[in-house]
Amino acid sequence: MNGRRVGADFRVVARSYFRNPIALFFSLIFPIILIGLFGLIFSNAGGGAVTLPVVNADPGCPFDPVTHNTTTYCQEFLAALNSTHVVKVDVVSMPVAAFASWLGQKDYTVGLVIPPGFGENYTNRLPANVTVYSNPQDAASSGTVFGAVQGVVNGFNLRAAGGTAFLGFRTSNIGSPVYTYIDYLIPGLIGFSILTSPMFSMVDITSSYRKEGIFRQLSLTPLTRSEWLISRVLWYIALTFVTAGIMLGAGIELFGAHVTFTLGLLPFLVVGSFFFVSLGMLAGSIAKTPESAALIGNIITFPMMFLSGTFFQVSSMPPGLQEFAHLLPLYYVIDGMNQVLLFSNTTQALYDLAIVLVGSLIVFALAVRFFRWRDE
Repeated sequence: MNGRRVGADFRVVARSYFRNPIALFFSLIFPIILIGLFGLIFSNAGGGAVTLPVVNADPGCPFDPVTHNTTTYCQEFLAALNSTHVVKVDVVSMPVAAFASWLGQKDYTVGLVIPPGFGENYTNRLPANVTVYSNPQDAASSGTVFGAVQGVVNGFNLRAAGGTAFLGFRTSNIGSPVYTYIDYLIPGLIGFSILTSPMFSMVDITSSYRKEGIFRQLSLTPLTRSEWLISRVLWYIALTFVTAGIMLGAGIELFGAHVTFTLGLLPFLVVGSFFFVSLGMLAGSIAKTPESAALIGNIITFPMMFLSGTFFQVSSMPPGLQEFAHLLPLYYVIDGMNQVLLFSNTTQALYDLAIVLVGSLIVFALAVRFFRWRDE
């Protein structure tokens, strides 16, 4: 073995590696992005009070969240929750039957209901259960609320009956009591496929076609740039329909998901694909080489994967990160699908759809503007 030859080849490998933006991205930049994103997402875990919307269905137990007056057992219970400093009680007024859907529509992941007759039952040492609503995707907030409620319940039982458990709590899921983790995950996974397939493919196609001279050959045909891009949009819309169907079918048949296909899902599949095909085309058009195009595509795509509600609830992130998430187009695609698949909130879904549609038209116009058959 010749050490000089090994050293010479090592230098060749090092030079080629550092001249490859894709290799640099996944080896040096991507780990920084990954640890940064997860650090930001979970930076508030255990570090701040969880907002807990409460419906107080016991008319004899009003609660003042400002003064925390405690003249009834209901008031004492909610004041005790506030005093844990891990939850912040926010009393809302609405029918109990609508509370679970309202929590999902407002992007809350936890909630609490004080049942009718709570104060009277506690006075007479009769069984009474408060109901804690949670979203399985936000285990941190759910665990915090469960722990706080359990602690207060135990304290009340100890004070009233020496620890006898006549006061307790039961759990239910936001949106519907039958929902499971897979139900909340399916819209995010569909959004993930809407993002990744068009973006990565269009970035690669645009840059490689230009490098290999395929666009130059297409320029000699009657096909226009807009027509070529529209054909790609139609293809990825069709592919997205198939992917969404597979995910819904697999979720229902294999994992017992309770979501069902609805016509309200179709606009998000169409407009979402339209947006990300155009965005991938735009990223590939402004890049000079396939390597730089891939780098731009990755930088655009990876933050949206983790900050748009694909795998983690946006409401569980720090406030500043939530504001940033609301600037990402994928957030509105996923939120809109959540609204139509889980919470039946047409108004919010139309708002999300309008934002994505306007953004799609702008990005499409920019993609056509910067796309050239031939380099200048």
